[in-house]
This record gives sequence, structure tokens and C-alpha cells, in this order.
Amino acid sequence: MPVVPFTEELSREYRETFTNAAIRPERLAEVRRTAKRICADAAMARYDAVTGVTGVPAHVIGLVHCLECALDFRRHLHNGDPLGARTVRVPAGRPRDGEPPFSWEQSAVDALRLKKLDRWTDWSVPGIAYVLERYNGFGYRLYHPGTPSPYLWSFTTAYVSGKYASDGNWSDALASRQCGGMALLRALYEDGRIPADA
Repeated sequence: MPVVPFTEELSREYRETFTNAAIRPERLAEVRRTAKRICADAAMARYDAVTGVTGVPAHVIGLVHCLECALDFRRHLHNGDPLGARTVRVPAGRPRDGEPPFSWEQSAVDALRLKKLDRWTDWSVPGIAYVLERYNGFGYRLYHPGTPSPYLWSFTTAYVSGKYASDGNWSDALASRQCGGMALLRALYEDGRIPADA
């Protein structure tokens, strides 16, 4: 899938959408509970360990962990496959180095390096939105531009419906039941769990 470049125009789009998108009231308690789990001491200690190796902020690792693994430390950060073997789904065969079973930290470092998050330096709201969308793929933006990616915007007022039921299988009627990364980021900011983006 083509990679969409991170332009000033795209940065403005992310910023404007984030500014205007509120967490849906009926989802607010769930989003806040999930954000609290991301910031739990035990979880943050593990994210901080990976931050020390990759430079990726702990809260961003937590967002990816929620989106890919539902915060389960028994699963690969690449795609949620179990840590007892190399990944099977895309990207398959990860990590390439070492032998299973893998530690969550070992796999997380591999996933973040594979996605080049260890080389990224813009951790503003638009920068986080971009790396999350890139992590999941630009299929929504490229092939369904009228539907904001639920990976980012689900549980906010920016997203209503439209979803891939599986790879390549699109439905206008389906709505994501997973909390989007930007809804979680908003809750982290609003609840004072991380400093607000300047």
C-alpha cells in the first residue's frame, strides 16, 4: 500500500479534526477507563522500558498496544498475534531475530523499528495521528476518503460508520466497536495523564 507523505496540509487536517472531534458522550466512560489502563503503573513501566530502547513516547506505545492488542501483554505489538510464535498475520514472521516465545518488550521493539517509529521525532497531535494512521495503513484515506479512519477517530464525533470487515472487505454500514487512538489521546490530555500538546 502506498505511503501518504506527512505534509503541512495533512498536519493541519489532523489538527483541525482533533480540535473539532469530541469523544461521544455515550463512549466517554469507556474511553476514560481505557486511558486509565494505559497509564497504570505496571503498564507504563513496560512502555517506558521500550521507550528507553526506541525513543517512542510511552503513551504512544500505549495507544498502539491498545489498538493492536487490546492492552494484552501476551500479544505482538505488530498485529495482536500471540507471543508464543512469530507473527502469522501481516506483518508475518516477526520478530525475525530470536526464538519464540518472545517477551512483549522484545516484540514491541521489533514492531516499532519495523514501522520506523524509532526514527520519528514529531510527537505533536498531528505527528501522533500520522504515525498511527501509517501503522494501520492508509486504506481509508486512499480508497474511502469520505470515511475518517476508525483506527484514529472511532468513538469521536469525527467518525460515524464505514469499516473494513477484514483485509480488502469494505462495508459502508459497519461501524467500529474499537476505541480510536485519537479518542484515547484526547482522554489522556483531558484527564491530565499526559501534558497537553502545545
